[in-house]
Amino acid sequence: MSWMRRAIAVASAFPEDVPVGAVVYGPDGVELAAAGNEREATGDPTAHAEILALRRAAVLLGSWRLEGCSLVVTLEPCTMCAGALVLARVSTLVFGAWEPKTGAVGSLWDVVRDRRLNHRPEVYSGVLESECAALLRDFFARE
Repeated sequence: MSWMRRAIAVASAFPEDVPVGAVVYGPDGVELAAAGNEREATGDPTAHAEILALRRAAVLLGSWRLEGCSLVVTLEPCTMCAGALVLARVSTLVFGAWEPKTGAVGSLWDVVRDRRLNHRPEVYSGVLESECAALLRDFFARE
């Protein structure tokens, strides 16, 4: 739960964008990279928290293969992010709130468990779900 609390803190640090926080942890449990959504700040439609955290972790490790790593994110990943974490060979995905409109880890699609793919991470869903969902509710209530 401390890992998800860290992702929540990261999400809260980006008030100008949809509050999603992602943290990549190495096989030893040490934080490698963290990011929040930066689409609004950068004008980049791919600047989702998960993509940015995966990129930063890969740079730090010097490899695109994130085998043994865990991705912790406050919101169920979309198809782009789910595909990226599969391609990066992330071993474990932990997410908080479900995303019924675009979720690709069980809500709308289930990219990470597709047997046709060569890698399927272990998934833990609904971790601190109410706290993660509250971030989103509060953000959209302001708009």
